[in-house]
Amino acid sequence: MPKRKAYYPMDITIPVPTAPSATPADPMEQSFDIVARQDQSEADIKVLRSDVDEVKARLDKVSRAASRPVIGGAPVSSEEVKGFVDGYLRRGRETEVKSINGAAPSDGGFAVPRQIDAIIASELVEISPIRSIAQVVQTGTSGYRKLVSTGGTASGWVSETAARPETDTPNFAEIAPPSGDLYANPAASQSMLDDAAFNLETWLANEIAIEFARSEGTAFVNGTGSNQPEGFLSAANSTAEDGVRAFGQLQYIGSGDTDGFDSAPEAKLIDLIHSLKSSHRQGASFVMNSATLATVRKLKTADGAFLWQPGMVEGQPDRLLGYPVVEAEDMPDVAAGDFPIAFGNFRHGYLIAEHSATRVLRDPFSNKPFVHFYATKRIGGQVLDSNAIKLLKIEA
Repeated sequence: MPKRKAYYPMDITIPVPTAPSATPADPMEQSFDIVARQDQSEADIKVLRSDVDEVKARLDKVSRAASRPVIGGAPVSSEEVKGFVDGYLRRGRETEVKSINGAAPSDGGFAVPRQIDAIIASELVEISPIRSIAQVVQTGTSGYRKLVSTGGTASGWVSETAARPETDTPNFAEIAPPSGDLYANPAASQSMLDDAAFNLETWLANEIAIEFARSEGTAFVNGTGSNQPEGFLSAANSTAEDGVRAFGQLQYIGSGDTDGFDSAPEAKLIDLIHSLKSSHRQGASFVMNSATLATVRKLKTADGAFLWQPGMVEGQPDRLLGYPVVEAEDMPDVAAGDFPIAFGNFRHGYLIAEHSATRVLRDPFSNKPFVHFYATKRIGGQVLDSNAIKLLKIEA
């Protein structure tokens, strides 16, 4: 018989049943796990909030430091200011400042950095009465000129399709404010300059601003126009109304008495107010010195009421017939023939033109052992719109 082959069946993998999975977690344990995850999330959020609060605090600190007034404390000095103050002002080295200005010593000294010049300008606005209410322009040249329209441009009404007639040629007047070099010469001892804690830039800015304010305050009121600004009281004056008198002449109102005010002072002051056009009365103010102000504060109406109205809110100026009063000590006292009171919108009526930055020349030789800082600045001024300022003259 033929031999039979052996038969080997193929390997067959028979799945072996595994043990049943673990019993599902208890719902109570799952709830504990959720609470733990929530606690962890809250802790992470708390840490994130603390980081955000720290960043905000740092940003607030930086913003407060940037906006802090320089006069109130030590200024944040830039490299420019530091080189100018420590190098030139304290020690007299000129290498630190030659690269930060275009002025030469022969031209009157070195131009101070903009940060220090900004301190001087802010102080001038605070203590110079006319500068605080007048129009101030910065110029790049000493011969500043401005064209002022005096009217003459015709206008009219036409229909939609009608021809447009040619208008008249406008009339202009040229304003060229007389100017001069204003100077101050504060001095400091060498020991003050050697003291590192001595805030030299703030001291110098304050000293220059105070001296400048005293001199320019006089010039803006009574300046002759010869190597200095022309004051508004030095301008020509007339009793003629607007549109009649010549350009540049100021209108004045008589007080009604050669010794001061007549029996109805409020009537003259009201006439003074309303001699100004309504467009100029918005932002107008009275200007007088403290002696005149003392007299005006005692004036009463016929029924016994004071013309003076004290400010009812802190920071609000006192008012005379509804308008603020600016004290300028260079205004004349009440006397026959003088103009003790001015009323007007000085932003429209008086122009102050100042040329470039303040220049400082260090002088340690003229008055040893003191070091002088000779500061100069070119400033001009003139009446801009003669319709915007009115005067009260003491006359019958």
